[in-house]
Amino acid sequence: MKRIFTTLLFGFALGTMPSFAQDQAAESAPVADSSGADYHLELLSLEEDVNSLKERVFRSKATLQLLKEIVIEGSTTGSRATVWHVNELSGSYKVVSITYLLDGQSVYSRTNDDGSLSESREVKIWEGALPPGNHNITVSAVLQGNGFGVFKYVENYNFSVRSSYAFEAEDEHHASVRVVLDERSGVGRSFIERPQVTYEVQSTRLSEGD
Repeated sequence: MKRIFTTLLFGFALGTMPSFAQDQAAESAPVADSSGADYHLELLSLEEDVNSLKERVFRSKATLQLLKEIVIEGSTTGSRATVWHVNELSGSYKVVSITYLLDGQSVYSRTNDDGSLSESREVKIWEGALPPGNHNITVSAVLQGNGFGVFKYVENYNFSVRSSYAFEAEDEHHASVRVVLDERSGVGRSFIERPQVTYEVQSTRLSEGD
């Protein structure tokens, strides 16, 4: 016993840790590991909460979109509109492609793969319900020369025609908008300057059956 007590005193004097103190420190190590595991579980729980919140937001957006379709697009009141593409160009031009935007959203886009785009003289491109108020139509057309004889060279010309137009959709009315692609009259205009876009708008009151 005296030898053990002497050894302890000698160890404290040298500033070293006795062996039984080292055993106690080793036994306390698992406590830190347990704390790390709890932190990991909290992170997993937080991740699950975030995923659940994302799912709720997604479902809310889907519900709002459905309500929009029912209230606006499927409504029998409000206002409606029909947009027509009318081609009154002469045989000197071919329509290569045409694109229509309604309030910044694409509603019609076609290319002249089979030649029918140039042959179609009047096409209904969009019809549906609109909120009453001002709306904007933008049309972009790519044209190509259709020359013959001494004017064969114009077939090498491809150019764009772009135009925008604002119209009003009145409450309980139907707006018919004819977008006419034609040519300016008068001499002194080049082959590229002649094509233009004009607009014809007619508004009629909606009947009960519309």
